[in-house]
Amino acid sequence: MLRFFRKYLWFFVVLISLSIVIITLFYSALKPKKTLPIYNPSDINPELVDSSVQYIRKYHTIADFSFINQNGEKITQKNYEGKIYVADFFFTTCGSICPKMTTNMVDIQTAIKNNPKVLLLSHTVLPEIDSVRALKTYALKNGVIDAKWNLVTGDKKEIYTMARKSYLAVKMGKPEELYDMVHTENFILVDDKRRIRGFYDGTNKKEIQRLIEDIHFLCSN
Repeated sequence: MLRFFRKYLWFFVVLISLSIVIITLFYSALKPKKTLPIYNPSDINPELVDSSVQYIRKYHTIADFSFINQNGEKITQKNYEGKIYVADFFFTTCGSICPKMTTNMVDIQTAIKNNPKVLLLSHTVLPEIDSVRALKTYALKNGVIDAKWNLVTGDKKEIYTMARKSYLAVKMGKPEELYDMVHTENFILVDDKRRIRGFYDGTNKKEIQRLIEDIHFLCSN
């Protein structure tokens, strides 16, 4: 028996090697390829979407915008042209979910700080309180890198419109108060064609890791 195995040793080596290659190829062929959905208003919880766009089923993109950041600079869609970015909504005096969201956004900033393709964008939902000075204080406190992350304020109506009609991520506040907003924990991933590619719980570390992985996926495709 030993003589038999010695005689056919190379045959068995080749057979085993070939089997490994074939199994690997089959696994690669059958393994589902990673994809990310493209979200439209009709895909989202209606509570987060303005009624005027809830019917839209395709071709939804982030609208043009113009805000002021923590350095008093005008920030528009031109600053994000051709970029992948993560957007969210917050306010500097929030004591509930915002601290966790900011901490997790800092983690994302660390993960993408050397990637020129990726930026961050945080909108205040209380522009009447969050002045440029307030945003700058908040940015310094939390280690915001100006070149990577804009905290923006501006006209409340414009912020509300972007939140409800573009990013599909903010609930309506008091019906009797025009443009009242209740921000959620959502982080929104936007691709370089201004399309929404994902929503993530900004308070959940596992969701943040998933978001970082999805950013890398978009960057490589």
